Amino acid sequence: MEYSSAQLVWYALLATLGTWLVTALGAALVVFTKRMSRAYLDASLGFAAGVMIAASFWSLLRPAIEMSEHLGAWKFAPALVGFLAGAVALWGVDRLLPHLHPGMVAAEGIKTPWQRSTLLVLAVTLHNIPEGLAVGVAFGATAHAADPSAQLGAAVALAIGIGLQNFPEGTAVALPLRREGMSRAKAFWYGQLSGLVEPVAGVLGAAGVLLVRPVLPYALAFAAGAMIFVVVEELLPEAQRGNVDLATMSLIGGFATMMTLDVALG
Repeated sequence: MEYSSAQLVWYALLATLGTWLVTALGAALVVFTKRMSRAYLDASLGFAAGVMIAASFWSLLRPAIEMSEHLGAWKFAPALVGFLAGAVALWGVDRLLPHLHPGMVAAEGIKTPWQRSTLLVLAVTLHNIPEGLAVGVAFGATAHAADPSAQLGAAVALAIGIGLQNFPEGTAVALPLRREGMSRAKAFWYGQLSGLVEPVAGVLGAAGVLLVRPVLPYALAFAAGAMIFVVVEELLPEAQRGNVDLATMSLIGGFATMMTLDVALG
């Protein structure tokens, strides 16, 4: 079955609106509590890392390599270039954009007088950009896939995986804001706001690869590189500061969940 460009962009929008909604649901926990246990945070970070690592290979790098078969021995080149470009791009953004991760005292990026609430939202927003981009590119890739139905299934699996790990991300923004004295309504608003970048990135990613077919394997790998950077730079170090065993087993669970989703649906 073939899908039109308009359909795929629409699907990407719906999928990333879904991932944003899960972020909002996670932020909604602030209505009932303003505490987040260290065990919950460690498990959430580990699970998110596992999902993103698995998605980077199964949903992004593997398709990028398969789409470059015509290059023969150099079929790895687009995936390699895109992957490195994605990691370097996120490194540059991480160095420049002021942001503050939950549980940390010192902000990263250039010095700024911005409030802690703004910096916390920016930190999770930074994580959500490559996630939304990855989902959008995966849906856009359906138009050029040898098996469109399988690729669409893989894109749906990716959206589900990203959505699952977005729940604790919403919580991780809203609860610290609540603890700092913000009202429940405001803490929820800023918590869900961090996920709104995903629909924007998703639509841009889908439209970009639909308009420019040759960039598709590079775009898939770019999203993978950006996500792996987030995992290694932010998620794993924070998770390893608490219950190491819990974070590690949660990572294994996240990887297994994402791998199963991709194989079953793709």
